[in-house]
Amino acid sequence: MEKQKIIGSEEWCSFEKLQIPAIKARIDSGAKTSSIQASNIKRVVRQGVAWVDFEVNPVQDNRSVTVHCSAKIVDTRNIKSSSGNTQKRYVIRTPMNIGGQTFEIELTLANRDSMEYRMLLGREAMDNRFLVDPSKNFLAGDYDDPTFHDFYKHLYQEKSGLRIALLATNPNLYSNKRLIEAAEARGHEIQFLNIQYCYMRLDAQTPEVRYRGGKILQNVDAVIPRIRPSMTFYGCALLRQFDSLGTYCLNSSSAITESRDKLFSSQLFSKNGIQIPVTGFAKSPLETKDLIDMVGGSPLIIKLLESTQGKGVVSAETNKAAESVINAFKSLQANILVQEFIKEAEGKDIRCFVVDGKVVASIMRVAPKGEFRSNIHQGGTAHTVKITGEERRLAIKASKILNLDVAGVDIIRSNKGPLLLEVNSSPGLEGIENATGKDIANAIIMAIEKKLKYVLKD
Repeated sequence: MEKQKIIGSEEWCSFEKLQIPAIKARIDSGAKTSSIQASNIKRVVRQGVAWVDFEVNPVQDNRSVTVHCSAKIVDTRNIKSSSGNTQKRYVIRTPMNIGGQTFEIELTLANRDSMEYRMLLGREAMDNRFLVDPSKNFLAGDYDDPTFHDFYKHLYQEKSGLRIALLATNPNLYSNKRLIEAAEARGHEIQFLNIQYCYMRLDAQTPEVRYRGGKILQNVDAVIPRIRPSMTFYGCALLRQFDSLGTYCLNSSSAITESRDKLFSSQLFSKNGIQIPVTGFAKSPLETKDLIDMVGGSPLIIKLLESTQGKGVVSAETNKAAESVINAFKSLQANILVQEFIKEAEGKDIRCFVVDGKVVASIMRVAPKGEFRSNIHQGGTAHTVKITGEERRLAIKASKILNLDVAGVDIIRSNKGPLLLEVNSSPGLEGIENATGKDIANAIIMAIEKKLKYVLKD
């Protein structure tokens, strides 16, 4: 038997038929099948045979470098990702070269944007060919940055588009990285602005927004706000300043402020005929018992008005427990809502992602065992779901009531029909992109182009 070659925990691979001269792969003997990052996946039939057209971005953190690929479909499989989400993926078979050895492998087409590597090499491809030394890297050969850049220099695009600012606090978050990649992929210049480093000059003649060190932010076409709840006041003040300078803001300061006031937004929804779980609000502790009875008694849900991502939301199983929690919050001068518990939902809700008045993706979120509410941030899982026409209309109407161009609308299914839970003005992309495989970041950038009547240059 031929001696097996030793490779490291990461190696360079190439796919001549796919026109991918180099892509960095994580070597993972724990995974059975190999996978490659793919987007814009489309199944087509050519002369009676099923093919798949797709795009690969072989350079990490750079969506502007795109390789257009096509291959025959050999299988379709349900694959469970490392995050616990199950996806239906196309499988292709193509020759791969690693360290001078060329052989055919099976690849699943996967959304790997949240992963460190654009490719994963599983044990089926390595069987009887390689042994892995996890303490070493690139034992089969390495490329320096200039050499790797040369492979794809013909695909790098010059920026000739819009000047976009991403207003947030952490550039390393998945959602922020994806928006930057999507903007650059469409030829725009995008700058990350840390909210805390921005400041304003208020003046009737020469109002300004400045950035750390005195840099004046000029000629910004659009701002994408991704403002964490603790920065709502200052972040919205900055948005008002950008708006006064004639800059388009994707989600206005007033829309964000209204969406984050759960009491006010609930009143708006109720006024506009949108069904929500029965909700109560009171200031005086003397009204606690009637407040509980008003929403149908226990079990019930208690929410802080400024809660987000499931934090500040608790359930009370008995009236006595509910009284204790409500009065404890009130003693701390915290404003809360009391809401009926929808038992038939069984800890599930639907997140609809709305962009420019359309639902571009939707997922069903399932709570961890023993929990009452679904939350991906706290161990919940998610999978794709087909929403009804009524649910679609509800999501779109809710986002329009708050004047949000981008919104995450949370809906719960009940015996009374779909009920609106809440609307998020800075919805995360990671869970829904990974579960659905849809390029939502690109849809957001395209919405900005539409608002500004920008035509993508050839």
